[in-house]
Amino acid sequence: MRSRSNSGVRLDGYARLVQETILCHQNPVTGLLPASVQKKDAWVRDNVYSVLAVWGLGMAYRKNADRDEDKAKAYELEQSVVKLMQGLLHCMIRQTKTTELVHVLLQVAKVEKFKHTQSTKDCLHAKYDTPTCATVVGDDQWGHLQVDATSIYLLMLAQMTASGLRIISNLDEVAFIQNLVFYIEAAYKVADYGMWERGDKTNQGIPELNGSSVGIAKAALEAIDELDLFGAHGGPKSVIHVLPDEVEHCQSILCSMLPRASTSKEIDAGLLSVISFPSFAVEDADLVAITKSEIISKLQGRYGCCRFIRDGYRCPKEDPSRLHYDPAELKLFENIECEWPVFWTYLILDGIFTGDHVQVQEYREALEGILIRSKNGIKLVPELYAVPRDKVEEEYSNPHSVDRVAMGQLPHMWGQSLYILSCLLAEGFLAPGEIDPLNRRFSTNFKPDVVVQVCVLAESEEIQELLNDHGIKVQMMSEVLPIRVMPARILSHVYVRLGNCKKLNLSGRPYRHIGVLGTSKFYEIRNQSYIFTPQFLDQHHFYLALDNQMIVEMLRTELAYLSSCWRMTGRPTLTFPITHSMLVEDGDTIDPCILATLRKLQDGYFGGARVQMSDLSSFQTTSSHTRLSFLDEENDDSLLEDEDEYDDEEYGEEYNTCGPSESSKDMFDQYLTQLLHSTTTTKCHLPPIQRGQHHIFSAEHTTRDILSLMAQVQGLNMPKSSMYLPVTPVLNKHRKSLNLLEVPHPQQGSHTKQHKPHSAPDLHLPRDSQGNTDFAVLVRQLKECPTLQDQADILHILYVMKGADWPVELSGPGQGGVSVRSLLEELYVQAGACKEWGLIRYISGILHKRVEVLAEACTDLISHHKQLTVGLPPEPRERVITVPLPPEELNTLIYEASGQDISIAVLTQEIMVYLAMYMRSQPALFGDMLRLRIGLIMQVMATELARSLHCSGEEASESLMSLSPFGMKNLLHHILSGKEFGVERSRHITSICQMHERCSSPSTPSGILSPVGPGPGDGQLHWEERQGQWLRRRRLDGAINRVPMGFYQKMTAGEIKFAVQVESVLNHVPQPEYRQLLVETVMVLGLVADVDVDSIGGIIIVDRILHLANDLFLSDQKSHNASDYFLEKDPATGICNFFYDSAPSGSYGTMTYLSKATITYVQDFLPSTSCLMQ
Repeated sequence: MRSRSNSGVRLDGYARLVQETILCHQNPVTGLLPASVQKKDAWVRDNVYSVLAVWGLGMAYRKNADRDEDKAKAYELEQSVVKLMQGLLHCMIRQTKTTELVHVLLQVAKVEKFKHTQSTKDCLHAKYDTPTCATVVGDDQWGHLQVDATSIYLLMLAQMTASGLRIISNLDEVAFIQNLVFYIEAAYKVADYGMWERGDKTNQGIPELNGSSVGIAKAALEAIDELDLFGAHGGPKSVIHVLPDEVEHCQSILCSMLPRASTSKEIDAGLLSVISFPSFAVEDADLVAITKSEIISKLQGRYGCCRFIRDGYRCPKEDPSRLHYDPAELKLFENIECEWPVFWTYLILDGIFTGDHVQVQEYREALEGILIRSKNGIKLVPELYAVPRDKVEEEYSNPHSVDRVAMGQLPHMWGQSLYILSCLLAEGFLAPGEIDPLNRRFSTNFKPDVVVQVCVLAESEEIQELLNDHGIKVQMMSEVLPIRVMPARILSHVYVRLGNCKKLNLSGRPYRHIGVLGTSKFYEIRNQSYIFTPQFLDQHHFYLALDNQMIVEMLRTELAYLSSCWRMTGRPTLTFPITHSMLVEDGDTIDPCILATLRKLQDGYFGGARVQMSDLSSFQTTSSHTRLSFLDEENDDSLLEDEDEYDDEEYGEEYNTCGPSESSKDMFDQYLTQLLHSTTTTKCHLPPIQRGQHHIFSAEHTTRDILSLMAQVQGLNMPKSSMYLPVTPVLNKHRKSLNLLEVPHPQQGSHTKQHKPHSAPDLHLPRDSQGNTDFAVLVRQLKECPTLQDQADILHILYVMKGADWPVELSGPGQGGVSVRSLLEELYVQAGACKEWGLIRYISGILHKRVEVLAEACTDLISHHKQLTVGLPPEPRERVITVPLPPEELNTLIYEASGQDISIAVLTQEIMVYLAMYMRSQPALFGDMLRLRIGLIMQVMATELARSLHCSGEEASESLMSLSPFGMKNLLHHILSGKEFGVERSRHITSICQMHERCSSPSTPSGILSPVGPGPGDGQLHWEERQGQWLRRRRLDGAINRVPMGFYQKMTAGEIKFAVQVESVLNHVPQPEYRQLLVETVMVLGLVADVDVDSIGGIIIVDRILHLANDLFLSDQKSHNASDYFLEKDPATGICNFFYDSAPSGSYGTMTYLSKATITYVQDFLPSTSCLMQ
């Protein structure tokens, strides 16, 4: 008999260790592992981590087999892994304790619902019953939503499948795994409870966006993309598909968060699983190093690492009788947090993968010193080490000095598994590539530059000739056959079929926006090549694409995005059609901004991206290709089902010229034909406007009157808003506008003056003999409207009172009608052609059009540690958004916060998208802002227009709503940056142009800057032209919540939650300029902290200090004989208007007076050695 080798003996030792610490607990029926002897439930995350040692040991035996028994041992271990992974899969398919059929249907319904709602009530459970795979607690009795748990399962399923294990056994399971991909692909905008199951560190059951969940989901999506779940025995049907834009969203959000783990956690040791094994989710090597350094420097102790700062779990100061902590209680846990040895196993694995032998040796030695030896000599990894209750004070005073005691699970199976796996790797039994067959460990390697291929196509022969006249040769859409060009929305419809499984009642991928990464490659469907135009060109989706300048801006952004984010084989290919909407008004030439863009594309460099222009056929060999096998012929039965459940907005007729033939026998061709025809309007039903006719509604009524009437019809209360934005375009002067800048005092809210009830007679609606609204006459009036605005008002009334699908019989009774929705869509197109932006926004609001990327924009801002408010101040009308929300919930919240004012709701969406654009491209604009108040930003935008145009609030409001999307975005940029801008008007069009920044000098007495005397005219001139800058700056900074650099760091370095609390208090101040003076006052108060003062007495009333400074200022102004104009006070706050407009510096600056007032206020508490006030 052959003697056992030394390596074989050592492997047998690890096999004994695995058997006695892990496999002895595996359930023989389900294959699941309980958390410990005491905790019988099976956690998904713990099970996956616990089986990694078994998987690694099986591969080690197969690799180092001395004899047949070793191969048998390898097979046994591998089957234990397969059984556990299949057991977890069955848990996720069966989440109830009833019959088998109900098991499947209820759980699948949960997965199905979560794909749309991302709600904590609709998620998979985090733990299951070990013997039965059933649930153990109710949906609301545990923090079940843990995206990282489902993600780690998918990640390791992919790795294990790639290593040769056969875990998935049929196509129904493949469909379920595909739907789990849809379940986690929105991780970047899902607030969950994280890997510690508690969410917010206050342990009050508050979910938050967690970097660990986003990172592991990103890794799982990348790993499982294009993977055949049947391994070498599979085919096209068993391949999993992932849309690249979802991966990139996760990557972007993750990088914006790191090294921070979440809003409440400055750093979290759980991020080690994100930056290193098993995820390797971060591609930026510097960010990996920074995060790792933060974990080691802030969390590492003598026995491992704390999970996060002020973690109270199993702390001697934790009250085990309470599930939740008090906010102030967290301070008790500081410096006595429990230390977890499991994190040293991560650092050992990290050193192995990075080749850092010193790190491996250092942490292996440290870990060996804290392992617990059992009676039979087995080394056990404890769950955690805690400070003894009688040594708490000693540890407080001298952190890391007290000897701790092991507590919790023994062994901690998760840590035990990673310990064994690290030993197998460190001792050479396994190579890193064997437990990472998908090569995720190379994520930080250098990526080559990407050249973006751009194919410009002409919608018609006329456009082709116009481009040819300018030296730009392009093909028409019909000339690129056999390649078919389709709009991005068709691809969204196509992907709905992915993962569809009737047996499990799975609908497949939710109908969602397809990003530019997804549309920038060729798709092979039934041996036919398809290419899709980018989503941002969809003119009927949201009105941003109706503005050619905005199209150019979005094209520049998307090209830069493709250049920096492309990770697929082959080059990206962006298809850019030139349509009739890109011509100037007379239609005889291309819009200059589009033409200039095409010339830059020809030069080979645009928006920071290297580009190459050519025709589609020449790009086919160098482009990325994806085959969509789930649309093969055997799936024909489900193709021609009713498509009404999806969006049915228009696409544009241009795509029909290159679409499939109606007579085609191919079922997929017929499916595309149905999609295109069901979403394209070919007839014009709306009657032409009758210029010269009387207006349908009299001049004293506004669109707001119609909105109020519609709110009454719907049973809603539409209070008078201090921030109403009229929707009437500048072109239509027949309607009286409301003044955006008239802000009533909040206390007037309960008076009857607040809102005059509107009734139907106020609008002179036609009445029948019974006194009810005569809709037949209203339809007849629709044919007599002199403006598009009048048509929109009538259609809005019909939309609310009769419904979107009510047939409008324009040809007379019995002649057939056109739905109100169709007429509004048609009117939307006409308004777009006329560039009447106010009307476009109005109709968008009526139809509740929603930006597809709205939820993504919201998440972008939140992931950069910002909060949002929507609606107009003050609270409770203004609603705060602190965590990502599902698209429908976010859209509903915006409309509720807007008081059902559709114009404000639509503009809120638009500004949120622009804020996210700037957050990605120019994060420095947002500096020390914590909360972005969109309603207040809108108010300030109108104020700025009024200042620049020297016009009334009514005209400024009209001008704001009539700005093009590009102009709106520019205005927002100028407000964020604080730069001066000018406004140009030509042919009723308002545009924003940049001016040089003005520098304000230090403040001097008003009497020196302006003539002293009673004449208000000259004083007003000087006020506007020489002194208005600091009032404007404070108003802007107050509106966008910008504070001086280091304002929050002075109070709580690295702690966002306290800063948010301070921000919330400041946001109760309605006047932004007053809020900003309060911030300056607090800054001065902060300087007192530099003086050795024990106490400055009780509650400090900051307003009192500010008003004292104001009194000192007024006293000095009076001593210089300032005119009454300069002594005028703001009636709302009692602060001198000229004080608002004083520079901070200088002898007469605000800081001078605030310093004097502060010293006066705290004089009694200062030590006698302090400097006296001069």
